[in-house]
Amino acid sequence: MASSPRLMFMLHKAAPRLTRSFFTCHHACKSPLVRQQPKRPFGSGIPRLSSDGLLARPQTSASIGNIAQSLQSNKRARFFPETSDKAVAYWLLGSAASVFGIVVFGGLTRLTESGLSITEWRPVTGSMPPRSAEDWTAEFTKYRSSPEFKLLNPHMTLDEFKSIYYMEWAHRIWGRVVGMSFLLPAAYFIARRKVSAPMAGKIVGIAGLIGFQGFLGWWMVKSGLKDDLFAPGSHPRVSQYRLTAHLGTAFLCYTAMLWNGLSILREHKLLADPQAASKLFERLKSPDLRIFRRSVGALAVLVFCTAMSGGLVAGLDAGLIYNEFPYMGLGLTPPKSELFSDFYSHTSDRSDIWWRNMLENPSLVQLDHRILATTTFTSIMGLWAYTKLSPTLGTLLPAACKKGMHGVVGFVGLQVALGISTLLYLVPLPLASAHQAGSLALLSSVIILGGRSWVPRRAARLVSQRLMKPIQMPARPVT
Repeated sequence: MASSPRLMFMLHKAAPRLTRSFFTCHHACKSPLVRQQPKRPFGSGIPRLSSDGLLARPQTSASIGNIAQSLQSNKRARFFPETSDKAVAYWLLGSAASVFGIVVFGGLTRLTESGLSITEWRPVTGSMPPRSAEDWTAEFTKYRSSPEFKLLNPHMTLDEFKSIYYMEWAHRIWGRVVGMSFLLPAAYFIARRKVSAPMAGKIVGIAGLIGFQGFLGWWMVKSGLKDDLFAPGSHPRVSQYRLTAHLGTAFLCYTAMLWNGLSILREHKLLADPQAASKLFERLKSPDLRIFRRSVGALAVLVFCTAMSGGLVAGLDAGLIYNEFPYMGLGLTPPKSELFSDFYSHTSDRSDIWWRNMLENPSLVQLDHRILATTTFTSIMGLWAYTKLSPTLGTLLPAACKKGMHGVVGFVGLQVALGISTLLYLVPLPLASAHQAGSLALLSSVIILGGRSWVPRRAARLVSQRLMKPIQMPARPVT
């Protein structure tokens, strides 16, 4: 009888192992499809007493927060598709073309001195131009109270006013068309699950950028309607800071639309042939191409900064001085006393003389634009020579990247010719407008080259998933 407690203890300890071994299919466990669960030590699920005497819950491998996050991500993945539809790409590229057009037309509006003809911002009621003679008289009366009319156009007639009014009105209507033609399709594509989850967030961001661009447009125009924002008796113009901000936001909108539209098309092309896409990624990931990829990204930033310096030149009418190239007066640069003049300093200790002259002095602003443009041209030609002279780069670089590099070289040559011609001929309307369009075309070519030479992480992950997916063999007919 003394041994009965020991026997009961041994049976109690062996019972779980016997029942688990009895009800387990050992043949199924040998299959590689069965995921083996890690063994937990005996008693790990039993609550234990902590140091303060309270019951401590056992540590689990996945917390409730992780489980909830996993459920949220699965729900989100079920709502949005894996890839965006091609129709979204074509819509984004069409929107980019519309933004390209409105940027060029906005330059024409500024060059024709039409931007200050409408002195009010009415997003809804201002969609229609004046219809009756009384309405035109009322609008003309508002314009005659502006500084531009008093200082520049005191003898302007009503018919002349109508021509500049229609230019500004068309520019504003085009902006509304850009906004509506983006917001409505964006809501449709997201509601109909035509876009992936990351692309939906990007589209919402672009929509917000378009709304912010409309606000910046009126903020810019408002700066030219007040006498206190420019020197008394000087040429009435909008603030060069606000003009550059307005132009820069338009460039960002265009770049975002172009980049995302091309990325969707490229993603579909890569997923159509995962084997070729995998080989392409292996070539692009080579360390020998790292310098080229980073150089293309630096070129995009350099082209953007050069275009923004052109915005400062336009805002200050700095292209109307030193109409010669490469000299500026008697030398390559104006005198130092002219470049860093005390006239533009607003403090008694002249601590702001450097940045004030760089952003407000027409002579230094034009010199900065020349330096940036020359640096851009030299950098592009240097990168092109690197692709030609390097045997390693000539072997690894895909043919699409080589063609894109040739396109960048062509556009930068055209842009330099347009810029010099615009300066020499005292900023004529056709050349100035073409020069502004050329800056956006050059940025587009660099963006296209970057899209071809960069490795998209999402597309690479989808390609690897396609390659890992087993090939489903057709079912054999039952005989």
